Amino acid sequence: MPEEQMVPEAPEDGHRPPARPLDPVDRSILRMLQLDGRASIRSVAERVHVSRANAYARINRLVEDGVIRGFTARVDHERAGQGASAYITLKIVQNSWRAVREKLQALPGAAHIALVSGDFDVLLLVHTADNRALRELVLTRIQAMPEVLSTRTLLVFEETDLEPEP
Repeated sequence: MPEEQMVPEAPEDGHRPPARPLDPVDRSILRMLQLDGRASIRSVAERVHVSRANAYARINRLVEDGVIRGFTARVDHERAGQGASAYITLKIVQNSWRAVREKLQALPGAAHIALVSGDFDVLLLVHTADNRALRELVLTRIQAMPEVLSTRTLLVFEETDLEPEP
């Protein structure tokens, strides 16, 4: 990444400054970076009509405030050898969320974990090489966790990433 694109990482200690309101320029910067996380400071500044120094300072502030959590690549999981995807719902033992979250984060192929309300407690998105690997993940890793009371697996047949609104 060119030097002008480098932005410090957000603090990992969980302590973040209070959220500040975002103005239209901040929102434009966020949309641009969601579409192209590799956009240079120069191109961001030109598109939102601010100086490079202003764009750099705004992006740094958005990172420091935790609004931008990081920069990443969008992956076509099938082309990357992860042909099976599934959402797995879990019912867990009351007050075990933190322990379960740690164990789920360590699973190969875990892509998204959410504590939710409703008929189940946790929603987990996983990507695996194939259905056999998915079966092994669910039956031997997830269902073996003592905090997990039950699971339900929803196979993903097709998915579409939504782009941010212009």
